[in-house]
Amino acid sequence: MKIVAWVCLGIVIFVILALLLYLVVGAILFKIVFSRRSVASRVLKKDTDKRLKEYKIDLGWWDKVKFSKVFTISFDGIKLAGHLHEANSNNAVIIFHGFGGSYREMQPYAKFFHDKNFNVLAVDMRAHGDSEGNCIGYGWLDRKDVASWVKFLNEKKTESKILLFGLSMGASSVCMAAGEKNLQNVVGIVSDCAFANADKEIEHIMHKRKIFLKLIKQHAFSYAKRLYGFDVKNADATSQVKNSKVPILFIHGQEDDFVPLENVNTLFNATPPNLREKYVASGAKHAMSYAVQGVLYEKRISEFLSKRTNLER
Repeated sequence: MKIVAWVCLGIVIFVILALLLYLVVGAILFKIVFSRRSVASRVLKKDTDKRLKEYKIDLGWWDKVKFSKVFTISFDGIKLAGHLHEANSNNAVIIFHGFGGSYREMQPYAKFFHDKNFNVLAVDMRAHGDSEGNCIGYGWLDRKDVASWVKFLNEKKTESKILLFGLSMGASSVCMAAGEKNLQNVVGIVSDCAFANADKEIEHIMHKRKIFLKLIKQHAFSYAKRLYGFDVKNADATSQVKNSKVPILFIHGQEDDFVPLENVNTLFNATPPNLREKYVASGAKHAMSYAVQGVLYEKRISEFLSKRTNLER
C-alpha cells in the first residue's frame, strides 16, 4: 500500500510540475510573440526609430495640426484610442499602423491624406499605444476593431465615404476586414506590405531569426488560445479578401524580406478580379515603399482613388 501511495504522490507531483512548466513556458512565449511589450515589438521599434531618423520623418507634425483624441469600444469591450482631424470633408481615411508601432509613426501617410483634405483618423491598434488590450491581434482580432472605427465615423457623419489604409500588420487588418459585412460607407482599401497569413508570417520570422521550432510556436499559439480565446490559425487575410465588396490597392516593396513579396501576389490573386490593383515598389524594403518611391507612391494612390473610389476628382 505504501508503494501505491508513493506512486500516486509521484504522479500528482509530476502533473503539478508539468502544469507549472506549461504555464511558465507559455507565459514566456506569449510575451515574445503576443504581448503588448513583446520582444518582437522592441526589435521592430529599433528598426522604426532608425527609419524615422534616416528619412527625417517629422513626428512634430502631429502637434502642428489640430487632432482630437477619440475613443471607441471594440467587440470584446476593449477601449481603443485614435486621433481625429476633421477637415469638414465628406472623404475620410482610417489609418492603421504595423506591429509594435503607434499612430505617430504613420505621420507621412496621415499628412498625405490631410493635404488631400480628408478627415484623418489615425488609430492605435489593440495592445499598442494608448489603446487597451494585452494580446496583439495579428489582424484577426483587429478586423473587428476596424469595423468599430468605421461605425464610429459613420455615427459622426453618415454621408462620409471612407477609405481604409493599413501598413504591415495594419494592412493585414484591413484586408481581413474586407471580408466583413459591417463596413458601411467604406469605398476602398489601400494595403501596404500586408502578410497573407499570420501563422505563416510568424513561422517565417522565427526561421529568419534562427529560432524555427514548431513546438515553440504551437505552444505560444495554444497559450494565446486558452488565455484569450484567440486562435492565430484563423488569421488568414487570403480567405477574407475573396469576399471583398470594395476595390483594394495592394502595395509591396520589391526588396521586402520581412513580409516576402509572394504575400502580395497571394492576396492579389485571391481578390475578385474587378476589385484589385497591385503596385510593387522597386528598391523598397518592408514598409519603405513611400520613403523610397515618394511622388510615384502618391501618384499611384491618387490614381486608385480617382479611378476606383470617386474619392478624388
